[in-house]
Amino acid sequence: MMPLTMAGTGEINSIKKVGGSAETRRFLENLGFVPGSLVTVVTKISGNVIVSIKESRVAISREMANKIMV
Repeated sequence: MMPLTMAGTGEINSIKKVGGSAETRRFLENLGFVPGSLVTVVTKISGNVIVSIKESRVAISREMANKIMV
């Protein structure tokens, strides 16, 4: 298991765990970051990442991406 920030660009990964406070987990779950979902890193910009999840693209900060384990 590794944080989403360590995933390579273009790799398809399965989400294993979402950490953080209850509010953070709820926010990420509303965006589709739930265990078992497939996520692909589209690009990384200054540590922040743009990912493709559930047929949409989402930009998340480095701090949020570090809470998502793949």
